[in-house]
Amino acid sequence: MKNRVAIFASGAGTNTENICHFFTDTPDISVVLILSNKKRALVLEKEKKLRIAVCVFTKTQLTDYVFIQEILDNYGVDFIVLAGFLLKIPKKMVENYPNKIINIHPALLPKYGGKGMYGANVHKAVVAAGEKESGITIHEVTSEYDKGTILFQAKTQLESDETPDSLAAKIHELEYEHFP
Repeated sequence: MKNRVAIFASGAGTNTENICHFFTDTPDISVVLILSNKKRALVLEKEKKLRIAVCVFTKTQLTDYVFIQEILDNYGVDFIVLAGFLLKIPKKMVENYPNKIINIHPALLPKYGGKGMYGANVHKAVVAAGEKESGITIHEVTSEYDKGTILFQAKTQLESDETPDSLAAKIHELEYEHFP
């Protein structure tokens, strides 16, 4: 029996697309649903090629959670992946999927985590602090931003002339390599 995965995404969808391709034709995992809180998110354009069901929802529908739970139940979702999804996951969802929601963070947690620490904000902070290394953290999701159990980290070295943009490129490469 295949584990059925739902991916929550709000952005360009590069990690979502990578994950979907990775699990195409695997015997035990199937991505069955992509959910987004942004009706114009680029991830929804990628979905057309992926031929995976999509659900667009509002922040209120996520917070209230009843609508989201019905959708997840209808698709028989066993596991949830956050890929560029920025809204806080409701406590009820975390309770309904214990140890079955993962996220990727573009830094080495516990540093540079928490509310507001995503994307370019993280890279700017890492470079401004003069860090010698950064990386990605794949972690379980809890009711608090970036506080779940760390499952995996991959590192990259920062150069003396590193910029937030050049660091972002390095982080994306780590994400594509390791997140699926």
